[in-house]
Amino acid sequence: MIFENIIGNKQNKEILNKIIKSNNMAHSYMFIGKDSIGKMMFAKEFAKAILCIDNQKPCNKCKSCIEFNTSNNPDFTVIEPEGNAIKIDQIRELVKKVYEKPIVSNKKVYIINDSNLMTKEAQNSLLKTLEEPPEYVTIILIASNENLFLPTIKSRCTKIIFNKLLDNELKEILEKQYNYINVPDLVLKAANGSIKKAVNLQGKEEDYKKINNIYSNLESVNIIDIINSKEEVFKDKEQVIEILEYINLVFFEKITLNANYIECMKILEETKDRLKKNNNFDMTIDNFNMTIWEEINGKHYRS
Repeated sequence: MIFENIIGNKQNKEILNKIIKSNNMAHSYMFIGKDSIGKMMFAKEFAKAILCIDNQKPCNKCKSCIEFNTSNNPDFTVIEPEGNAIKIDQIRELVKKVYEKPIVSNKKVYIINDSNLMTKEAQNSLLKTLEEPPEYVTIILIASNENLFLPTIKSRCTKIIFNKLLDNELKEILEKQYNYINVPDLVLKAANGSIKKAVNLQGKEEDYKKINNIYSNLESVNIIDIINSKEEVFKDKEQVIEILEYINLVFFEKITLNANYIECMKILEETKDRLKKNNNFDMTIDNFNMTIWEEINGKHYRS
């Protein structure tokens, strides 16, 4: 059965299976969901089934499937961002190739990964093809933020929403595909459903345990200790946003015990914005630590 080796998003498996069995493919799809939850795996399996020239799709035996499995199918193309964007020249090349007839299959499939990174010019260049595509073409847009698309692009795509992976699903993927055994709960929490984040956290379990101990116990942490913790907690400046996102999850879990953690979450979001605007790193983190500590301990501290 198609998608049987992909973990998670069971409902979408059923939706896409019905589309394949009915042989009633739309010309354009938009796969929307968080980064690194398996959207590309679904898109590729869907593409292979669309391109399959056997009645049992995907058969894994026909010329199309064999060439797909060896990354040599000329009727299948994946477009990735160049740097931080998908540029108009990339889409112009796609548009030019779209009108060339299939070679191996009866269909052609184009996947545009991180398609929300298309420039406005690139989106406008793609628009006519989405409006009047050749009958043999299917285009799949994979994206994490649908708000970055022009309304005219969104209106011409069949949208399929992907949910983040559940902890048990993520754990199964890590164990089966990445040999990451005995995954700690705090790693699953920090990954928040993202395969990539979880894999990157392997070997950093102790670091995140320290982060959890500090920021889940602000009521009992001395202000000097939390200020001094900066060198240890935020030693990897390139990972600072990921660390703050984990701290945000810690704060969220504390809200039922202390509503002031809602304010801490707001302070954290302001801190992320400052860092993204290239404010002074040390001053921004020091201000974050002092402000959240005072938010939790302030009344007692000032009295």
